[in-house]
Amino acid sequence: MSQAQALFQLGIDLDDDPSASKTEEQNTTPLAASPGEERKDFFIERDGERYAGTHLIVDLWDAQGLDDLELVEATLRESVTAAEATLLHIHLHHFTPNDGISGVAVLAESHISIHSWPESGYAALDIFMCGDAKPEKAVEVLRARFKPARMVVEEHRRGRGV
Repeated sequence: MSQAQALFQLGIDLDDDPSASKTEEQNTTPLAASPGEERKDFFIERDGERYAGTHLIVDLWDAQGLDDLELVEATLRESVTAAEATLLHIHLHHFTPNDGISGVAVLAESHISIHSWPESGYAALDIFMCGDAKPEKAVEVLRARFKPARMVVEEHRRGRGV
């Protein structure tokens, strides 16, 4: 399956959307394995357990920059890189009147999402990744970029026993 086909299945058709970004990163990274290519979305086997992926639930309090669209996008991109994941697409929406931001970075390995309430200094994020990705490395990027006074991270192993 080509990346364009995979993106289409996710509801993203690069050919029909002139505003969609067609970066080299998006055009050269496969979502699923073709013959001779490495698959990115495989199950994890760790500590004697097999599961679909690691899901980190991240809460930030008294965080900074939660209304800055450019900062949020750059932070998501840096988080993907730190986690050694494969970015397919980022979609962010800036709300008014509170300037909150909601969005998602769609990954070959799953996703990172954010919902922010800058008027309260609060953001809720989730980081779900399968395969060889290292979602815990994204957490330190969030801490460095948003500088929360308090951060809580909960880990869930999704699809245990698959």
